[in-house]
Amino acid sequence: MIGVLGLEDGTMVKGCGFGASGTVSGELVFTTIMSGYEEALTDPSYHGQFLMFTYPLIGNYGVSGENFQSDHMWPGAMVCREVWEYPTHHRSTRTIAKFLEDEGKPGLCGVDTRMLTTKVRNYGCMKATIAVGEAKDLKDIDVVEEARTHPSISAQDLLMDVTCKKPYRIPGKGSRIAMIDMGIKRNILHSLSLRGFDIHVLPANASLSQIEATEPDALFLSNGPGDPECATNAIAAVKHFVGTVPVFGICLGHQIISLAMGARTFKLKFGHHGGNQPVKDLAKGIVYITSQNHNFAVFPGSEEGTGLEITQMNANDNTVEGVKSNSLDILAVQYHPEAHPGPLCTEDPFFSQVNKMLNKAKVPACSR
Repeated sequence: MIGVLGLEDGTMVKGCGFGASGTVSGELVFTTIMSGYEEALTDPSYHGQFLMFTYPLIGNYGVSGENFQSDHMWPGAMVCREVWEYPTHHRSTRTIAKFLEDEGKPGLCGVDTRMLTTKVRNYGCMKATIAVGEAKDLKDIDVVEEARTHPSISAQDLLMDVTCKKPYRIPGKGSRIAMIDMGIKRNILHSLSLRGFDIHVLPANASLSQIEATEPDALFLSNGPGDPECATNAIAAVKHFVGTVPVFGICLGHQIISLAMGARTFKLKFGHHGGNQPVKDLAKGIVYITSQNHNFAVFPGSEEGTGLEITQMNANDNTVEGVKSNSLDILAVQYHPEAHPGPLCTEDPFFSQVNKMLNKAKVPACSR
């Protein structure tokens, strides 16, 4: 098969297609991870986007399924320089090409990913269309025009695609958490479960009464795709519960909490995607290397007068990476502290702080 990529600026590149045939449109972003492609491809935060890997060889250890962060592949397509067809890892059950085929998603390789990454860095994330198939089937497809007419991420409400369809519970003997699922990664739930929390997972459009029915000791807002301003139910939930129970957030959840408190968000030029984003902790004076996946951020300075305090900043571009409020028991970070994929240096500091705040706030739910 052949593959063709078109960008809204008129760029068109041809390469080799793999995975499933078809034509899809989305937003092209790049990730700098060198491993962890299973986790990245199954991260719901990539819904609506095409994931391009800057590392030149992808697929060398195959796909095991043991590291999936959800049940499905969420990027609309995958782009890489070279895809490896003969993985030898003992846990591998299929190649990455077979994984994309099984997921019904097209892949494109054999293209100049360095050029495409430089273009995204210089001009920002762009709408894109990828067509994969036999040459005779693609000759009438104008990938550039289809990219230009595709709606932007900000115009799409992606949350109901990635959230759970009905509430469920991960039982524990500790404090009870009402988790708003906006595309949560499995390892975030795993990190909380390891600490004994009683987790009640609710859909992104859960009503206030549904959340209250869980009798939560805390409200937690997960990661997820798209523009945080689209998450109107979650914003309303934060406004309702803040000051009565601790409120925590990761990634999209961090942005939603900031919006609910009166801060503002904006779309980054090309986002933060990968496992090597440096985050400076302003109180400790140390830098964490973090895993991130987001295209929106909180406006620095817009937190003034909201009761929020900036706790961490991105050392590359000075964007906001963490906020808190001691008086209102709020804690939120922009990166993915569970670190799948990515370095593990933020997992314990964040989740232990969640545990400490909940123990301080009230008696754990197991004593009821």
